Amino acid sequence: MTDPTVTHLGMPAFPTAARDAVHDEVLRANLRRATHTIRDRRARAVAELADWDRLRAAGKAVKDHTLRHLDRYLLQLEEAVTAAGGTVHWAADADEANRIVTALVRAACGPDTEKPEVVKVKSMATQEIGLNEALEAAGIAAYETDLAELIVQLGHDRPSHILVPAIHRNRAEIREIFATEMHHWGRPAPDGLSDDPRELAEAARLHLREKFLRAKVAVSGANFMVAETGTMVVFESEGNGRMCLTLPETLISVVGIEKVVPTFRDLEIFLQTLPRSSTAERMNPYTTMWTGTTEGDGPTAFHLVLLDNGRTDTLADETGRQALRCIRCSACLNVCPVYERAGGHAYGSVYPGPIGAVLSPQLRGTASEIDASLPYASTLCGACYEVCPVAIDIPEILVHLRERVVQGGPVTREGIRVRIRPAHGHTAERAAMRAARLVLDHPGALRAGERLLARARRLRPRRLPGPGRAWTDSRELPPVPAESFRDWWTRERETRT
Repeated sequence: MTDPTVTHLGMPAFPTAARDAVHDEVLRANLRRATHTIRDRRARAVAELADWDRLRAAGKAVKDHTLRHLDRYLLQLEEAVTAAGGTVHWAADADEANRIVTALVRAACGPDTEKPEVVKVKSMATQEIGLNEALEAAGIAAYETDLAELIVQLGHDRPSHILVPAIHRNRAEIREIFATEMHHWGRPAPDGLSDDPRELAEAARLHLREKFLRAKVAVSGANFMVAETGTMVVFESEGNGRMCLTLPETLISVVGIEKVVPTFRDLEIFLQTLPRSSTAERMNPYTTMWTGTTEGDGPTAFHLVLLDNGRTDTLADETGRQALRCIRCSACLNVCPVYERAGGHAYGSVYPGPIGAVLSPQLRGTASEIDASLPYASTLCGACYEVCPVAIDIPEILVHLRERVVQGGPVTREGIRVRIRPAHGHTAERAAMRAARLVLDHPGALRAGERLLARARRLRPRRLPGPGRAWTDSRELPPVPAESFRDWWTRERETRT
């Protein structure tokens, strides 16, 4: 029987993982230094645009329009990709997507290849479906080529940030990983490697170059898909992605269905907002676009795997669907006080931070303890909403999902409507909410309760009893005012009249 306190990644539920993370001083120092640096640079880059608020509103409008007509634009995309020489595959879930990609890799490498290999562009969608693990189980080696993803892979680790997957590692740790692990995956690290960033980057470049030149198949995701032309768009900062997208004979792109935009002109908005929100750059260093196949230029075969995996269910939720606007910039992670202290691994998902707290429970459902705990992994301070370049109201979705968890469902997953038993501890919360509703519906009872509490002001405990003890273990109860609001209001009205 599966332990409900363990995630699909083998991580404990968020409260346990976060409690352990906050005691890791090295992790917290790495996260604090990195997130503060990125968010300060982003703030300066955004401040340069006088029309940032209008760009933000425009991006939100494009995404909302596309989601309302997603069926139409996906069919238009399929027609355009097919007309340009590509092949479109539809995957309802992770298992189907993995089967499709595995079969395509085997067909491209041929039956005589003893150990098929693929090189990969950084892709959240392929991490979401566990593609690397599926390929390994099928005897296929998958090599990450993004520098941060390479660090994570060599270190037998997991990504902890959307933009900078190895943000939890410092230079000394990276040097150690390269020195001890690189030779198991290909070209070893140079002797005497130091933790100088230039030396580390050169070691990674030499290690990856042979893989680029040898691989017959590449796997990527895409930041955007243009419905009218069938164009795929990948943003990256190193150029390794462009090597993957142009050198191999076969290119397979696994992309979530929400990544489509209607027209090529719509990209203008995101070409401005995504780089500034993610890497704090005015323009992305490498923006690669391709449309199908062209003889003598790039891969000779292109396959697009359109991934649902819970997105259609999310689209059906009027409040939660706005999470599908996400363009994976990671700005929300860099301003979140919870993420800064807990780190990305605590979220038990490839989507960490505030966006992960609202996206993962919708894509996976709230049946597991980890997914039921994620909507509570926030202070509701609203900083994430303020920086989001497509204006996703993450605090609103968090409250909405908390209501779903407390009520115990209904949760829609794979077309089946089911009810989930409330997670441990939420039964008492639901009873408290019902009691509060009863009191608030009867003004006389409320008034009597307030007077009773006012007389018992001096008896205020330092810690709450029972289930409330967990809350006061890490917080102090606020002092009780000398005068109740009702008495103050009555006195003020009498004074003014």
